[in-house]
Amino acid sequence: MHSTSRSRWALPLCAGGLLVSTLTLSSRPAARAAAKASPAAHAAPAAHAAADAAYPYRGARFTQLVADSYRECGTGEPQAFYDWLDKAYAESPVRCPGAEKLSLAELLAAKKREFAGISDPAQRAQAETAFCGYLHKLVKSVIPRFSLDRGFEFANVVRYGERQCLLQSVLIVGLLQATGVDAGAAMVYRNIQGAPSNNGHVVPVVKLANGHDILVDASDPEPFVHQRGLMLRCEGYCYVEPVYNSADEISGYHATAGDKKIEPARVKTLDYDFVRSQFYFYRGERAPGGFLAKEKTRAGLAESDKQLRASVKICPSNPLSVYVLGRVCLAEGNRQEARSLFHQAYKLYSQFGWVPAGARQSLTQVGARP
Repeated sequence: MHSTSRSRWALPLCAGGLLVSTLTLSSRPAARAAAKASPAAHAAPAAHAAADAAYPYRGARFTQLVADSYRECGTGEPQAFYDWLDKAYAESPVRCPGAEKLSLAELLAAKKREFAGISDPAQRAQAETAFCGYLHKLVKSVIPRFSLDRGFEFANVVRYGERQCLLQSVLIVGLLQATGVDAGAAMVYRNIQGAPSNNGHVVPVVKLANGHDILVDASDPEPFVHQRGLMLRCEGYCYVEPVYNSADEISGYHATAGDKKIEPARVKTLDYDFVRSQFYFYRGERAPGGFLAKEKTRAGLAESDKQLRASVKICPSNPLSVYVLGRVCLAEGNRQEARSLFHQAYKLYSQFGWVPAGARQSLTQVGARP
């Protein structure tokens, strides 16, 4: 559920413009030249992703995400996904400039050497940004179809050529991390137009070597979007509002609660457990006959319940999973547990700095107060 323009469960999400397979990259040369001259250009080169947020492509954690998908879909082994992407990349007309003849593994290794060899932060940030734009175009090309119902499964990338915001974000992040770029995922709670949603979208956040951040959103025709509200990590999970410069970079954040200014260096991407839990959230949300189905069934709700409990077990602080598990419990007739989960979700949202309307309304629905 991931639109740049609509709110979770109020209107359909991930709507227009998502089946575009190729695009024209926005260069903005003058703006980027100005960014190179900014004070942030004197920052040290970016470090690798934080250990608890690292899941480089083909690494153990990335493979676990793929293995989870194949197990839940009841088909195949993770190597099938890697073999498929190697082949899809080899056959893709979208080639990285200067590395057109390399395999995917060779490209990632070459980019890692290239980035490591750039000592100037501004020049490295420029190279990182260019590669982000390339990956945005590549992913949209090799996985051309968008599916809310199936696109979060790596197995379905192979079977149907489908993706959605979480999967495409994790793939872009994994590829970037494999080249030594500091990147991770964020939830979006206010889209490009500023409309709120209940963590209704996922987007990669790249922490550039010049001290700024940039978003790379494969749900949009242009790579470098200006989402207006993100869930990331400060001291803990936090809702923040990015401040963009003319080069599409995030030069700072404001805390949604209290409007405190936060430097990009103090903001971290979401940890691996949160990311993994989000895959189980979508499995629960999209279970046939389950939570979002027009015609709910007992078996469908039971599957939603099972997958959402797995999500909460992996990351008890994922407020959306806690909240939707409460909604499922209510649909199953378990009002007492639903009430407890709604209280828990409300507490988490409040702690992180923003409470969606649905979390308040659900408490009222079961006769409770915040």
